[in-house]
Amino acid sequence: MTSPRPALLALADGRIFRGTAVGKLADQPVAGEVVFNTSLTGYQEILTDPSYRGQMVTMTYPHQGNYGVNGVDVESRHPFLTGFIMRECEPLPSNFRSEGDLPGYLEQNGIVGIEGIDTRALTCHIRDQGAQQAVIVSGRAAEDVEAAVRAARSAPFIEGRDLVREVTCDAPYEWTEPTPGGATPTFRYKVVAYDFGIKRNILRMLVDAGCRVTVVPADHPAGEVLAMQPDGVFLSNGPGDPAAVPYAADRIRRLLGNVPLFGICLGHQLLSLALGAKTFKMGFGHHGGNQPVKDLATGKVEISAQNHGFAVDPGTLPDTLEVTHINLNDDTVEGVRHKMLPAFSVQYHPEAAPGPHDSAYLFKRFTDLMDAN
Repeated sequence: MTSPRPALLALADGRIFRGTAVGKLADQPVAGEVVFNTSLTGYQEILTDPSYRGQMVTMTYPHQGNYGVNGVDVESRHPFLTGFIMRECEPLPSNFRSEGDLPGYLEQNGIVGIEGIDTRALTCHIRDQGAQQAVIVSGRAAEDVEAAVRAARSAPFIEGRDLVREVTCDAPYEWTEPTPGGATPTFRYKVVAYDFGIKRNILRMLVDAGCRVTVVPADHPAGEVLAMQPDGVFLSNGPGDPAAVPYAADRIRRLLGNVPLFGICLGHQLLSLALGAKTFKMGFGHHGGNQPVKDLATGKVEISAQNHGFAVDPGTLPDTLEVTHINLNDDTVEGVRHKMLPAFSVQYHPEAAPGPHDSAYLFKRFTDLMDAN
């Protein structure tokens, strides 16, 4: 049996966490913005969520890998994050759906992982000091703490980086697959979905709602989208700084008023930017499956899945946009709608994967909007 290989997590502010290497070995520093996720399950969906491009994810729940991995629970073509941080990684899963183990999955996909660290202390540190750049190194490289900290401090920041181009599809494609075990879909609507880092469960739930979906790259011309004569256009989730993707906001601006629009997460931020609002970097963001959101129209509270490090600045919203949802933890904007045009968006993830299903009604709200237009 191979002896555990020492690994080191070094934060840009000099905080150090020592553990054991999992997955791909990091003989050279592997950098990313370190954030924490509070979901109790769903590590495979989190690993394959393109919105984590450029980030290292700390799982607050101490046990990961218990139920293994499989080919169904992936949310994109491969993992996009740069590092995975755990308290304990189980190498021998036990579940009837399991097709492999988490350590092997990380290694096969070239993802650097570290286990055995105090994830509670790390989470508290991020909560108090904010998300920041960090590196993971393993083996002999883990002995040079000063070099690791220097590498973390010199790592590129999330702000200003166009990470969407690193995750979007290369060419348009069709999607007609429903959720596993779902009914055979009856296609009533033709929807074009902009891929800013789209999750597969969004596509599945659009299909469940009766949509035949054509996915297009993030920079696909608006004129070509309109030439497809869609009933609606979907604006997907995605990674990083929305202000660094001006071409996407430009395309949304050209689509407004011509076709109903529905945006999720980055799509929500880009819709707001297209109409003149601004966004800001949050201290440590919202990442997890237990965020309370209030629907201001109904007064109802839904528990939501979220994954974002930026938010729309409510003080910059134009008069044409109305806030529809707020986060009850910090009052940040969680949803908007256009007062005159058929367009709305939410900051959170109604498709979950992982997370609660309280917000699944929003897909019907999109089809109702297409029916009305």
